Amino acid sequence: MESVYTQGIWLAETLQQRTKSLENVWLFSTHIGDPKAAFLLVFPFTYFFSKRAGVAVLWVSAISEWLNLVLKWLLFGERPFWWIGESRLFVSVQPELHQFPSTCETGPGSPSGHAMVTAAVWWVVVSSLWSFLYSHTHSVLLSAAPCLFYGLILVAVGLSRVFILAHFPHQVIAGCIAGLILGIVLSRRVPEGRPLLFFFSLSVGLLLSAVMLHVGLHQLGIDLSWSIALAKKWCS
Repeated sequence: MESVYTQGIWLAETLQQRTKSLENVWLFSTHIGDPKAAFLLVFPFTYFFSKRAGVAVLWVSAISEWLNLVLKWLLFGERPFWWIGESRLFVSVQPELHQFPSTCETGPGSPSGHAMVTAAVWWVVVSSLWSFLYSHTHSVLLSAAPCLFYGLILVAVGLSRVFILAHFPHQVIAGCIAGLILGIVLSRRVPEGRPLLFFFSLSVGLLLSAVMLHVGLHQLGIDLSWSIALAKKWCS
């Protein structure tokens, strides 16, 4: 993996140098891709126009956020900024990288939560728009416009995470692929009209499963807080 990480660092350096003028765009994109935006922004607007699509957004965002946490605990991905110091591979030639407030996020980095949740949630929105436009216009070209927007937002969020050194490129790609698959699968099984007990049981189940996994990994001697120590060591 060292070669993958190393190439990711040089790619991030190139991206920062060549798109420095777009810094505000990348920072805005990374905020839009924050998983919290799915709950606070995407869900209310989507629910206003379509109850089913709104419930689907909430459903997909909750499951994808939970699964992303589980995958990060299991995969133990590095974060670019502290990996540079820990790897000691850049002693002779140091990359010229700029640090941002969101650079040193704690927690493992693979797959990217921003990319994964964005891909899953916006697939629900885009597929709903595609169906709506096609049913009213019967134009494949016009109906494909939301898909173009979907691709652009994934690229923007993905590049923003690499630009601010929160993730390696392969972690972003993995997040996009996982999110797209989740969005396609879960949007077909929206729990619309389910009783309160279903959602309560689901919430408790997700919480308990995450706690049990955390306790189980801890009992196996796996330190899930290792990234916090690294962030404090290398990030200022």
